[in-house]
Amino acid sequence: MIRHTEYTRARLARTSERLRALVYAETRAADEILVSPAVDRISWAEAQELDYRPALLGERFGPLWATYWFRIGATVPDEWRGRRVDLLWVSLSEGALWRDGRVVQGLNTGGAGERPDAKLTEHAEPGPLELQVELACNGMFGAKATAAELIRCDLAVFDPDAWRLYFDFETLRALEAETDDVAWAGLLREELNRFCNERHPAILEKLYEHDTATHAHALAAIGHAHLDTAWLWPLAETYRKAVRSFSTQIRYMDDYPEYRFACSQAQQYAWIKERNPDLWQRLRAKVDTGQFVPVGGSWVEPDCNLPSGESLVRQFLHGQRWFEQVLGRRCREFWSPDAFGYAGQLPQIMREVGITRFLTQKLSWNRFNKPEHHTFVWQGDDGSEVLGHFPPADTYNSEVNVGELLKAERQYKDHEHSGTSLLVYGYGDGGGGPTKDMLETLRRARDLQGLPRTTQQTSDEFFDRLEAEPGERPVVAGELYFEYHRGTYTSQARTKRGNRRGERALHDAEFLAAARGGDYPRDELDRLWKLLLLQQFHDILPGSSIRLVYEDAERDLADVEAGADALCGAGDTPVNTIGFPRREVVGETMIEAPPYGVGRVVDADDLVLVDGLTLENAHLRATLGEDGTLLSLVDKATGRETLAAAGNRLELYDDDPVDFDAWDIDPSHLETRRDAPRATSHAIAASPLRAEITFERTNLTQVVRLDAGARRLEFHTSVDWHESHTMLKVCFPLAVRSTTATYEMPFGYAERPTHYSTSWDRARYEVPGHRFADLSEHGFGVALLSDSKYGWSCHGSELRLSLLRSSKSPDPEADMGRHEFAYALMPHGGGWRKAGVVAEAARFNAPFRWTDAPLMPWVAAVDDPNLVLDTIKRAEDSDAVVLRLYEAHGARGTARLRLGLPFAAARRANALEDDGDPLVVEGDTIVIPYRPHEIITVKAY
Repeated sequence: MIRHTEYTRARLARTSERLRALVYAETRAADEILVSPAVDRISWAEAQELDYRPALLGERFGPLWATYWFRIGATVPDEWRGRRVDLLWVSLSEGALWRDGRVVQGLNTGGAGERPDAKLTEHAEPGPLELQVELACNGMFGAKATAAELIRCDLAVFDPDAWRLYFDFETLRALEAETDDVAWAGLLREELNRFCNERHPAILEKLYEHDTATHAHALAAIGHAHLDTAWLWPLAETYRKAVRSFSTQIRYMDDYPEYRFACSQAQQYAWIKERNPDLWQRLRAKVDTGQFVPVGGSWVEPDCNLPSGESLVRQFLHGQRWFEQVLGRRCREFWSPDAFGYAGQLPQIMREVGITRFLTQKLSWNRFNKPEHHTFVWQGDDGSEVLGHFPPADTYNSEVNVGELLKAERQYKDHEHSGTSLLVYGYGDGGGGPTKDMLETLRRARDLQGLPRTTQQTSDEFFDRLEAEPGERPVVAGELYFEYHRGTYTSQARTKRGNRRGERALHDAEFLAAARGGDYPRDELDRLWKLLLLQQFHDILPGSSIRLVYEDAERDLADVEAGADALCGAGDTPVNTIGFPRREVVGETMIEAPPYGVGRVVDADDLVLVDGLTLENAHLRATLGEDGTLLSLVDKATGRETLAAAGNRLELYDDDPVDFDAWDIDPSHLETRRDAPRATSHAIAASPLRAEITFERTNLTQVVRLDAGARRLEFHTSVDWHESHTMLKVCFPLAVRSTTATYEMPFGYAERPTHYSTSWDRARYEVPGHRFADLSEHGFGVALLSDSKYGWSCHGSELRLSLLRSSKSPDPEADMGRHEFAYALMPHGGGWRKAGVVAEAARFNAPFRWTDAPLMPWVAAVDDPNLVLDTIKRAEDSDAVVLRLYEAHGARGTARLRLGLPFAAARRANALEDDGDPLVVEGDTIVIPYRPHEIITVKAY
């Protein structure tokens, strides 16, 4: 024998290919293939009414997103009696096989996740077969470089012996090429080469007797078809992707009883239940057997930076309730492999909805600092803890080849305190899920020398085992900032504005419905909330999807706002729908209102003075330049000048990231700053209660407003935006020095560095935030408020708000057209907590709601400025009043909440509204102890 490693490996690879070809050695072409005209996404029943014509192999189909239905007539010959017969179908597209009105499984060819075969019968009877294929003119990732093309439509006999022999050989062949154990590799090479000569299966069987060592890393494998609820395809196609993915995986479960498939997102389950009862019954049966595993607990897999705190709670409230009511279980883990960072209050929100475990993978993409652990305790802002795990293969789409099994073991960063990790496998993003090849590889990896001991497990089984491990786990505290995809805080500004407005409208509708009494519109609120939650999916709200998705999102968000506004009603009575008192100019009057109460017209105790381009009230004196910049803003109470240089500086940046156009803002953009065109004209309009200066710039109009009694200077902006790879920001150089800036986040805040001292600091050159960012030093500070923007930055003393982007992929029309937004500057004495910045940001974002429905003068109020009464609603399952509060400043104490609605007792509850401990009630007052950063749910009944 002449031994030569590369010759031998080449021979083994060729042998593997030849063994695979024997699986379908006998084939027979279809007798007849008919095709419908191009149609939209229609039901199977509607497809039966179409006209059909003969289709030819080699025929192409389009355009993108069109659908064609095929009727296939074929004959099983006598000699195939009793044997398994499959369909072999190649159309360079996605598709689904249907028989007798039932979807059988998905078919996918021409890209990732090849799935060209479908079992027709385990024991064939000779005679005719009638099949149908629904062809979607798109690939797994939407648009394709090549058109859909009918290349193959055959019946074939499946040879189970050839199938087993191929995988027995191929798994060992791959192991020989990947293992670090040179002695084991040598034996594998020798014996596999002998198999090539002798072709005796016993040679392979003997090799599989080499099991893993006494101590081996335990790898838990769980199938998954990460199906983005929208991304490079619209929502309507997602439903069909779910049908294809779920039907396929359910089919595999019959042949692989050990198979476990994890599926998140209650919304996708609900679509199947509503639209395909037959598939739903099959899915439901596999949930009962423990093979189809609901995970996640949320309505969709949301973005975890941009939704409000209440929206994040509702993701779990609606998700967990759906899973419990329909499938009889609550999820114990938050399954979020692909979101772009995680706010620091999420561990507390998870605990509040019965979730103690957390899975993600995305942070392995960090560009500056890779996560230090794969298994850890994630500690939230309030100290709540959940067990976190990042699959060490660094993917939620593992193909379960030998290389990835070894990678998972080699890359695991926590071998010192943990002996197990998770492998999430199956084609995803566009759905699909595991293939039979993957399942066969796993069968051979259960106990094979050179591989981690790999078994299929559910999420609960894996986390149970992880929790049972002894030893101390590392603790990671606070937000999990994603060092990538920072453009998602700003892309698709209209959708982000619609989200903020939809959240506010639903908040108001729930409060008013609860306060008025009578029939509570649960069904309509449920519909509108679920529609809003759908738009918060982690590729919709962040702005990283195609144009079709944003046409849907802008329509749906407008529906949310209009529907909620209709529930609120319209009229002549001003209502304050937030938990802070207010005294503000509305039109030509001054209106005062208590928290959650009715406003009344009062006499103004302040006037606005105008002197050229200087506006002044009792609190502020602002001087504008003719170019539209803010030259000076003096806080009269302290005498402090707010600005270190001219502010309201509109800036343009080159914004052409190397990768991920809609997702990313590269650090190099900071090197390209230039001033936007300056204002060329201005006009002044003034009344005793309001003064405005309107500045006109090229394609941009800005109204600078100061009201009597106001503590903020407002900038209302309209832009006609038609740029390309350009970013618009506004900058305020502040006369304040601090090493950290504070940004509002869901139900709390995050403090982040204003310097680039370390790689962790430099990574945060663009950060998410909600209604305000604040830079404060001892005794003085400045807050910048925003009504619809989420991207912020602060370096040194320059505080910036990102306003617009103009990416071209995946949506070439992203952010083109008209935009309206507002921001405001609020100087203050003392720190941001004492100054009431949270309250001022809430007021700026929630103008008075004008309604005509009867309402008591006040509904609810809290006596402690640390505790924010954020939400008032009726309970999901009773008429109890649900009050959601959060501690906003990091303080501890006891608050007293006065409630004007009738009640006799009050209890703490979790976010799912399960009853907890009773609270002390004193007349119309509920006594509420609180701790730093706590989210509190109270039920009064």
